[in-house]
Amino acid sequence: MRFLTATLIWAAMVVAAAAAPGQCSVTGYDSFDCDVALDGGGLTFELPDGAIFAFAVIEDGMGEGYVIAADAAPGQPPQVLRDLRPVDGQPGCWARDADYQFCVLLEQ
Repeated sequence: MRFLTATLIWAAMVVAAAAAPGQCSVTGYDSFDCDVALDGGGLTFELPDGAIFAFAVIEDGMGEGYVIAADAAPGQPPQVLRDLRPVDGQPGCWARDADYQFCVLLEQ
């Protein structure tokens, strides 16, 4: 698990290198334009407050999110959001019960 977290943090630092434009929404924020970096079963994008959101599929139908604070210092762990599942009828959206949801739609 530490390797996955470290990889996601590293990937979040290079978001701008290979990002695709899109529209994102995350609990606690209005919908916003975002540049999304895709990597196999994961993605990263910047939140409106400068924090980085990273997401990885960990098994079929289950994912984890990580919020890396905008002012994160080396060694500071991200906030971990476990048990995210795809939302029925909402492509590109994943949620954890009713308390947390994010959606990513990439421009075609």
